[in-house]
Amino acid sequence: MSIEGSTDRTAETRARLLDLIDSLPAGERIPSERELAERWGVARMTLRKAIDRLVLDSLLERRHRRGTYTCRPRVPRHLTISSFTEEMTRRGVQASSRMLALKRTRASVEVSRRLRVPEGEPVIRFTRLRLGDGEPVAIETNYVPAVLFPGLTEADLDGSWYAVMSRRYGIDIIAGTAQVQPALPDERTAELLGIPPGQPCFSILTVVRDRNGRVVEYGDSVYRGDYYTITVELLPTVEARGAPRPPH
Repeated sequence: MSIEGSTDRTAETRARLLDLIDSLPAGERIPSERELAERWGVARMTLRKAIDRLVLDSLLERRHRRGTYTCRPRVPRHLTISSFTEEMTRRGVQASSRMLALKRTRASVEVSRRLRVPEGEPVIRFTRLRLGDGEPVAIETNYVPAVLFPGLTEADLDGSWYAVMSRRYGIDIIAGTAQVQPALPDERTAELLGIPPGQPCFSILTVVRDRNGRVVEYGDSVYRGDYYTITVELLPTVEARGAPRPPH
C-alpha cells in the first residue's frame, strides 16, 4: 500500500472512531483494537495510529490493562485569583457545592505556617464537594483565621466564598500562590468524586492574601485529572521585556 493510501485509511479510521466516540458517553470503554480492526476491515497498525492521535487529542484514554475509554473535553482550570463558581460560570457550567464539614479547630504546625498565625490559634476548616452541572469534580478544604470570619456558617458557603469574603467581611484578596502536584486519591476521596482510586488527580495548595498583605486563606484541594487541564499564564521577566538594567 502506498503512503498516501495508508494516510487515507488512517483518516477514514479516525472518522469512524470519532463517530463511535460521539455515540458513547464519557468514560465508556470502546471495543478492543482486534474487534474494531475485524469489524472495519483495517490493519491493526492503522487502527492503532488513529487511536494514538485521538489519545493525544484527549478524546480517548488508555488505561493500563483495562482498555481504551472515551474522554470528555477537559475544563481549563486557570490558576488565577477567582472562585470556583466564577471559573465554572465563565465556562458555561452550572457550579454547585455540597458541604462535607465545617469545624472550628486549632491551627496545627502546618496550618499555622501556611496562615502565618501562632500554632494553636483558632481557625475555621471547611470542606466542600464542588460540582459542575451536578457532577463531582473537586474536593476543596480551606482554612481561615477564625478571628477574621466571626459567625461564619454553612449557609454562607453555598456559593462563591470570595464574594462572601468581600461583601460580608470586607476582605478583598489581591495576591496568592498555588502549588500543583499530581496525586492519587485515597479511597474516600475517590468515592466522593465518583472515580477509581487509581485515577490521577491534581493536588493544589493555595495561599491567598488581602490588600494588607495578610494571609486570609490556606487551601488544600483535589481536582479530578480527567476533568481538568491546568492552565498557567506565562509572563516575561523584567529583563526579558527589555527593561534597562540598573547600573553596577
